[in-house]
Amino acid sequence: MVKRLVGVNELGMRIGEDHHNAKLTDAEVEMIRTLHGEGLSYKRIAEKFEIGKQTVADICKFRRRGQVAILWKEVRVTEG
Repeated sequence: MVKRLVGVNELGMRIGEDHHNAKLTDAEVEMIRTLHGEGLSYKRIAEKFEIGKQTVADICKFRRRGQVAILWKEVRVTEG
């Protein structure tokens, strides 16, 4: 078993790519925000990442994936 740190919010729930429902990595979320900042439309970004246009808008406006870890929790991860 390997241990690693994951970010959690004020309720102790995992956030970002470590959340159990996460479809995108933290790097992909940052890339989406960067591409939009460079002028790409929500539609083009959505096509590139194969996600909905509204999801892209929510990410860019920090309505989604906008939490910052307030604690770090050590968890065991099985390799494989």
